Amino acid sequence: MRAVLQRVRAGRVVAVEVLIPTPAIRNLVRDDKVHQIYGLMQAGQEKVGTQTLNQALASLYYTGAITIDTARQTSSLRDELTEMISRGVGVIPGA
Repeated sequence: MRAVLQRVRAGRVVAVEVLIPTPAIRNLVRDDKVHQIYGLMQAGQEKVGTQTLNQALASLYYTGAITIDTARQTSSLRDELTEMISRGVGVIPGA
């Protein structure tokens, strides 16, 4: 998934989900356990470079590229996003 968002300043910025087809991801697809992929994406952010949309939105918010309102409006899992931002979880510095 991706979203093109209005920057706090002029212009636009993109928030994207990143899924790297690791052996674990491939096994989940093969075994028809696709509902577990999101959890692996969350956990694999630092290790393999996967990223959920909420992780991307939180990173853009922390860097000042988007407002909290823009992040919340874009997220389909608003409660998770709010928790991530309040705890600083799922955000990689410089991402």
